[in-house]
Amino acid sequence: MAANDHLSAAPAALEPAVGGGFRDTLTARWAALAPRERTLLAIAAAVLAAFVLWAVALAPAWRASTRAPAQLDQLDQQLRRMQALASEAKTLRAVTPVPLAQAQQALSAASERLGTSAKLSLQGERAVLTLRGVSGAQLSGWLAEARAGARARVTEATLDQASPGLYSGSLSLAFGPGGAR
Repeated sequence: MAANDHLSAAPAALEPAVGGGFRDTLTARWAALAPRERTLLAIAAAVLAAFVLWAVALAPAWRASTRAPAQLDQLDQQLRRMQALASEAKTLRAVTPVPLAQAQQALSAASERLGTSAKLSLQGERAVLTLRGVSGAQLSGWLAEARAGARARVTEATLDQASPGLYSGSLSLAFGPGGAR
């Protein structure tokens, strides 16, 4: 029987090394505290647990829920802009192509309205407009007319502001898809 007692005592001897001793030590210290100290430690532990819960779980969720409406509004605006651009692209694709000769004629007529401050050079399906002292309003009108009348798009632009509101430089244009057909 002594051998059996020795075997049953071995696990009990290993228990403090595993962690049972730490728990026993804490239980003994807790029991040694006055009731007021136990109450204060319990309150401190509850406050600490509440803080950790707030910092880890509640505060991030609260911040996300307060930011969500502004982010949704921003995403809605982006969606509307993208839908408008998609609609414009669809409209532009549906525009009937202009024959190359007619496109060149429309671009020449638009350039003549700029007077001596612009010179147009036609080279097949491409064109180069050289500008000297053209106002921003004139340039904007010419670009709109080139896009609508000749179905031309700017492929390269080199512009300098010669003086306030006046631009000099060059624009390279390509005629729209199907313009050569």
